[in-house]
Amino acid sequence: MEEKKKPMFNIIKKEPKVHGTFGTGVLSLANVSPVIIDVEAGEAFIDMGAMHARSVVEKGIKFTPNRDEVPNGKPYWLVWVTIDQAEEGAYYAGVTACEMTVDREARRGYKSLPEHVNRMDKSLKRHIIVDHMDARSKEVLASFLQQHNRDMWERSSEELKRQLQNHG
Repeated sequence: MEEKKKPMFNIIKKEPKVHGTFGTGVLSLANVSPVIIDVEAGEAFIDMGAMHARSVVEKGIKFTPNRDEVPNGKPYWLVWVTIDQAEEGAYYAGVTACEMTVDREARRGYKSLPEHVNRMDKSLKRHIIVDHMDARSKEVLASFLQQHNRDMWERSSEELKRQLQNHG
């Protein structure tokens, strides 16, 4: 049997910006990947389906922007990870997290679509917004990024490392 390949970060182009007169400065989605963190299981995985709200966690779920409508929701983080290139090589340039809860039995979930879109945009613009995550999820994300590619982690900003190691 062929071993199933683990999903890799989406790095299609070395140059993330479009150049020329039309579309100058437009950010490309080519270098962003969604990482899902299952808070209870303490696991992280890449799911490209989340780019269109079709991750394994989101499929078959009707989402509401009202947290109170999903009292038994299981917590998840959707983390937008943008990769960029430096002279030394690729690194994690933008990392932003947004929360989501899913009650699989009730087929209902909570998420703020505007927050998800805005956080993706912030990641593309090289922001680091993970300070609001719970300590365990920060540890899971830091470990996932390090294990996925230690060199990319080493080349990443001190801000990313500080926010993920600040468990207070």
